[in-house]
Order: sequence, then structure tokens, then C-alpha cells
Amino acid sequence: MGQRRLKTEADRAKEDFQLVENEDRIRKAFKDRDWNEIKSSDSWVIFKVMAELVDGFEKLAKIGPCVSIFGSARTMPEATYYQMAEEIAAKLVRHGYGVITGGGPGIMEAGNKGAKSESGKSVGLNIDLRFEQGGNIYIDPDKMIDFDYFFVRKVMFVKYSQGFIVMPGGFGTLDELFEAITLIQTKKIGQFPIVLVGSEYWQGLLDWIKQTLLGKYNTINSEDMELVSLVDTPTEAVKIIDEFYSKYLLTPNF
Repeated sequence: MGQRRLKTEADRAKEDFQLVENEDRIRKAFKDRDWNEIKSSDSWVIFKVMAELVDGFEKLAKIGPCVSIFGSARTMPEATYYQMAEEIAAKLVRHGYGVITGGGPGIMEAGNKGAKSESGKSVGLNIDLRFEQGGNIYIDPDKMIDFDYFFVRKVMFVKYSQGFIVMPGGFGTLDELFEAITLIQTKKIGQFPIVLVGSEYWQGLLDWIKQTLLGKYNTINSEDMELVSLVDTPTEAVKIIDEFYSKYLLTPNF
């Protein structure tokens, strides 16, 4: 009972802090600033963004063909999708690919764990989140990169991935998924494979996109539905990545 009460008090303190922090951010957004303040603060942000980009480029420049694995940080090790992500990552390494994840717990940890188990390249693009994410122990020390800015982190995912495996996840996973889809749809990057794993999780979303975006409102083209594949097993997921490389007569170079 004591432990339960302490946990509740800690959660309440966390929520109170986040409320105060949120109000502070909103007030700052509406605060009038003079030109010197704007120049000073914005210049500092520019240098921080540049530093993160340079760090990422330097560490990943010679990483070789890699596949990103996206998914929830909340998925526990005993969960089916955690174990599937671990198996997918291990298979990818055995087939010659490196693995990139968001560097945190859950599905991300499973991806790095699977890559590590086969002595493959295990990359972690960790985002600094107060109270939440820290880097997992299965990332190669020289391939662990910390970010303050989500958009810089997403640049690294897209720039250095030749395929995307998307496990069940929340808003962050959806953000990463639709970022990849949008960049491919608008031809900002090549049409690399996007593989959704778990029809019980993703089929409803795909049905909504087809029926509402395409069928009812015509806000996408019919060929856009072909930008993603839906599978239910690790073997199927890795097969799609392999078929993509075979189609273009490419082979992983490590």
C-alpha cells in the first residue's frame, strides 16, 4: 500500500511539473521580445541544430545500408510485438543490414537487442525527453546519438535508412511513418520500402485512409496506397526488404 501511495504522489508531482512547464512555454510564446532578444535566442538555436546535424552526419556517414525500426516505447519485453521486432532485427543483420532505432525502450530496445545479438550494426537516435526516454543498453557506443530536436532526428532516420519497418506504436510512431510516406509520395527521397507489421493493429488505419482520404475526399492518389506493405511475420517483413534490394541489383556492403 505504501509503495502504491508513493507512486501516486510521484506521478502527481510529475503532472504538476508538466502543467507548470506547459504554461510557461505558452506564456513565452506570447511574450513580446525586442530584436536583441530574438537575435540572441534564435542564433543559439541555429547553432544547436547545426551541432546536432554535424554530429549525426559524422557518426553515420559510413554506416552502410540500414533499416529503421519504428514502434512504441511502451511495449514490454514479454509482448509479442517486442519479440517480433527483436527477431526482425536479428534477421536483418543476418541478411547484411544494419539496424537504426529511436534508441529508447520498448520496440526500439527490441530492435537494438536483435541487432546486437547477431553482432550487427546497432544504431540509436535517442531523443532527450524529460521523465521518459533514455538510451537502451544494446546500442553500439559509437553509434549512440542524442538529440534535442525531433526534426533533426528525423533527418537522420530518413537520410541513412534504405527501408522502414513499422511496428505498433503511438503518436511518435505515426509521425515517423507519415514522414516517410510523405517524403516518398512527394519524391523527396526514393521509394524505399515501408513495411507495417501487424494487420490487427494497422488494418483499420489503412481502411480509413482508403475509404476516407482516397474514396470519399480524394485527397490522395490510388497509387499512394502502394507505398506501404502490410505483413504479419518477421520473415515476410525481411523478405520485402530483400526483394527491394534484389530489384535494383543492390546488396548490403557489410
